[in-house]
Amino acid sequence: MKPNEIMIRKAGDRGVAEHAWLHSHFTFSFAGYFDPKHMGFHALRVINDDIIQPGKGFGTHPHSNMEIISYVVEGALEHKDSMGTGSVVRPNDVQRMSAGSGITHSEFNPLDDRPMRLIQIWIKPDKPGIEPSYEQKTYLPDEKTNTLRLVASPDGADGSVRIHQNAKIYASIIEPGKQVLKEATPERHVWVQVVNGKLTLNGQQLETGDGASQENAGELTFQALEKSELLIFELA
Repeated sequence: MKPNEIMIRKAGDRGVAEHAWLHSHFTFSFAGYFDPKHMGFHALRVINDDIIQPGKGFGTHPHSNMEIISYVVEGALEHKDSMGTGSVVRPNDVQRMSAGSGITHSEFNPLDDRPMRLIQIWIKPDKPGIEPSYEQKTYLPDEKTNTLRLVASPDGADGSVRIHQNAKIYASIIEPGKQVLKEATPERHVWVQVVNGKLTLNGQQLETGDGASQENAGELTFQALEKSELLIFELA
């Protein structure tokens, strides 16, 4: 790999799972999909793009030692967990659940008339066995439009949700013809995930579902060809 080379992970190359109630694309190896070349990116372990049918979802199941972030794109997600949390996550919300020493939870589409779309993210925590916890915040479109909005960080900076890892997540909505810059982050590594739209990253075209990564990240320039929404992960 050349220094600062951008590596592209095309949407069509991801793993796929088809069930009667669930359609998933896996950026990294997950469940029955295994690709030794795509096991994660530094502490970033999972990016699943899930479409869940009305009234369906993931029944109660356990997790431990993982930071789980949910980013709803369309519809709504009903969450319940063993800490007693009950909430509904909607577009513009970011949900963070630290599974820590162990937790059970369920996630369902509470709508009876349309599917919902969810980007599910797992990040490895910086230490095992922490006390489980939950956090949910809303970031309105105006906060994300033509800029990078910090939505998750180790210290909860700028009103972001707090994750137990030296990592930051930014959300952005870029209008057609507009440009957003991400400054160089030497000795940090960046993964970009396109939620919706079409744009260029340092001149290379990306579309819905595509991912891109850069080690020891230099300056990144995002130029929207159409209205685009993306998540940017900055990792140690």
